[in-house]
Amino acid sequence: MNDDNRAAEIAELLRRRAETMAVGDRLPGVRQLSRELAASAATVSAALARLTALGLVRAEPGRGTFVAGRRAQPEPDYSWQSQALGRARVDPRRAGRLGAHGGAEDIQLSWGYTAAELQPTEALRAQASRAARSARAWSMVPVAGLPDLRRVLAADYDAEPGDVLVVPGGQQALVFVLRTLAEPGDTVLVESPSYPGAVLAAQAAGLELAAVPADLDGIRPDLLADALERTRARVVYLQPGCANPTGAVLSPERRAEVLALAAEHGAFVVEDDWARHLGLDGPTPLPLLTEDPHGHVVSIATLTKVVAPGLRIAAVVARGPAGERLRTARIAEDMCVPALLQETALGLLTAPAWPRHLKVLRARLTERRDAMIDHVREHGPHLRLTHPPRGGIHLWVRVPEGVDTAALAGAAQAAGVLVGDGAHYFVDEPPAPYVRLSYSAASEPQIAEGVRRLAGLVAERAVSSA
Repeated sequence: MNDDNRAAEIAELLRRRAETMAVGDRLPGVRQLSRELAASAATVSAALARLTALGLVRAEPGRGTFVAGRRAQPEPDYSWQSQALGRARVDPRRAGRLGAHGGAEDIQLSWGYTAAELQPTEALRAQASRAARSARAWSMVPVAGLPDLRRVLAADYDAEPGDVLVVPGGQQALVFVLRTLAEPGDTVLVESPSYPGAVLAAQAAGLELAAVPADLDGIRPDLLADALERTRARVVYLQPGCANPTGAVLSPERRAEVLALAAEHGAFVVEDDWARHLGLDGPTPLPLLTEDPHGHVVSIATLTKVVAPGLRIAAVVARGPAGERLRTARIAEDMCVPALLQETALGLLTAPAWPRHLKVLRARLTERRDAMIDHVREHGPHLRLTHPPRGGIHLWVRVPEGVDTAALAGAAQAAGVLVGDGAHYFVDEPPAPYVRLSYSAASEPQIAEGVRRLAGLVAERAVSSA
């Protein structure tokens, strides 16, 4: 048993002893405890330090260690906070489902990250270990990010390193970009259906939301033009490649129309490029930013989807005064993304293991996608896939009219299967009932069983609603 484990064991023994004593009673001294417990003085001191940190004992130099007690507190009254806080900006139902992890026994068909066996764990460990030994691992780095990392991230966007800003994850990047480009009360246009996190980000920034319908070719430019004219919005949120949840890819014709509309209305297009490395039937289209020389497009790229949820590294790519404003505003958010994380990301992106990881990841995801498609089709007509996605990690599956998707998601969770309630992917009322199924976090046997259970629940509800 190592010293840490022994200290933890002794801390637990002393905690139980303290519970039998009165507040203010003195514990035996370190020497006495060392003899009694057959442990070194250093180990006993470490155990007492743990209890002190937990507030269970207090040390008085020169006198000893005493059982601590908490002052009796009055029954709390938080009613005043409701008035002080005002109306909540963020939809708690959408936020709760977005952050739902589930337990080890659950079949995870809603998680937007990859399973542990699909992550480059060994490469990450090697790079993190190497980064931890770096002289700058624990030092301050430029607010915009390590110059070398910015240079690597800029390559996919034909951008200058100075146009790149390193931020701690794609979700924070969304909140930060929307809050910086728009003023509270402004309207942001969001393709619908869309990523719920974008809705939450807009709400957190105090922005109003207006939905613009999308189809299999992405956002509809005719309706986008109407919305821009009607709302005078200056920010549009899009996922041009492998959109979450539908898998839609913005067509070449529509890409040109979107950029023309942005130029005509003086608007920014926030390009969520989360699926940059997740093209399964071929590469994803080049970022929209590469076709925009005038700074209308601000792109967000993230590594968490293709590496691991804990590698909270994302990039914001923006040109012109908007880029300068974003880089200046970062100082108000935090001083920098930790150097250790940036060094780890840089090492991974420049290692021979990186292209190998992407090749293996895409192959494994393709297998899981195809398996899920087969199982969904097997259970038709209760589950209906409108189109197979060419990339990404989700299927957008329609269920029969009349099925309450919120109740269905709740019943599925009770049955040990986590799925995405399709209603959460629409800004306004959904036009039809859908669920989102993710194939990145479950094994093929889990996918088969999860889809089977879900189909049974849908069949029950389809009959009762007929």
